[in-house]
Amino acid sequence: MSPTVASVRLQKVLATAGIASRRAAEAMIAAGRVRVDGRVVTEQGTRVDAKISRVEVDGQRVVRQASVYLVLHKPRGVMSTMRDPEGRPTVRELLTDVSAARVYPVGRLDFNTSGVLLATNDGDFAEALLHPRRSAPKVYVVKVNGVMQERDVDLWRRGVELEDGRTLPSKVKLLRYEGDKTWLELTITEGRNQQVRRMGDVTGFRVMRLARLSFAGITSEGLMPGRWRYLTADELTDIKAQFGVPRRVVSPPKPKAAPKALPLPVRRPSGRQGQGHASNPVRGPRHDAATDGHPRYGGGAPVRRDLNTREDWGGGIRRGASEPRDDDSPPRHDLGRGRSRTTGTGGGIGASGPGDTYRVKGRR
Repeated sequence: MSPTVASVRLQKVLATAGIASRRAAEAMIAAGRVRVDGRVVTEQGTRVDAKISRVEVDGQRVVRQASVYLVLHKPRGVMSTMRDPEGRPTVRELLTDVSAARVYPVGRLDFNTSGVLLATNDGDFAEALLHPRRSAPKVYVVKVNGVMQERDVDLWRRGVELEDGRTLPSKVKLLRYEGDKTWLELTITEGRNQQVRRMGDVTGFRVMRLARLSFAGITSEGLMPGRWRYLTADELTDIKAQFGVPRRVVSPPKPKAAPKALPLPVRRPSGRQGQGHASNPVRGPRHDAATDGHPRYGGGAPVRRDLNTREDWGGGIRRGASEPRDDDSPPRHDLGRGRSRTTGTGGGIGASGPGDTYRVKGRR
């Protein structure tokens, strides 16, 4: 396909779809795992029209996903990869509830290093933050074995000679001493494999503890180890201003609404009560041994009460009444202290005059 405005490199299509980073996508292409319109493509730099061409990886069609950006507080003892041939725990197990898209880590942290680990499905975003030219800062807190003097700290600041070359200048802040141990805050802009630990080995200060505090200005503040959150629009705006990515700032996905609570079921009577037709029975007050043959009053909230429960307006014969009254008589309004239901506050249950002081327990 001749280069056109609509055509893009195949590895970029895979990276943009969240399949893998561009480097990993190039490995997929070289391994013959990618097809374009049914034809296996192994040539790097092949250009395709993402809107027209059918691109497949391992037989699965590639579909562009909505961009997702998040930060994970990686704990120690976890691999910062999506799979491990040795069967060790990976961050994939910590990101299983990211349902919006398939994400992968931006860079890596050592097995025994904890702290900030970004993850995304935006290949351009990941590549930009990892590119040496961008110089995205990574801030660590380091505990080393030995008492570092100012000259030792200056050596780390200027750069340490490693087997793969001299490290770039870094920012080092001496935090404190703990006996024969030294705590430092280290800011570097490179991403070499186990760079900080190798710096300690070369200078004679073995790294005992290492945690990343921030990456590209993003921290894990407020996150427990193993927890993650989406990057906010403000955070993405700041990253874009410094590093040019992401191309489009998006708001984090909205959380799913909690399911509505089901209403409490209404208890049905076990059998027909009272007199009446079978199709429309008349429910009267229930008589049982618990009430000595008298009607049962009260019953609590309408949703929970028995359908055979009658209202009690005070003066009932079994609830502290001063005298019996007709069950069919209307509510009494001469109770001296106003109306009184079973939960009222007037004269209480059964009060018939100013002298009666029956009250519901706990009411004032």
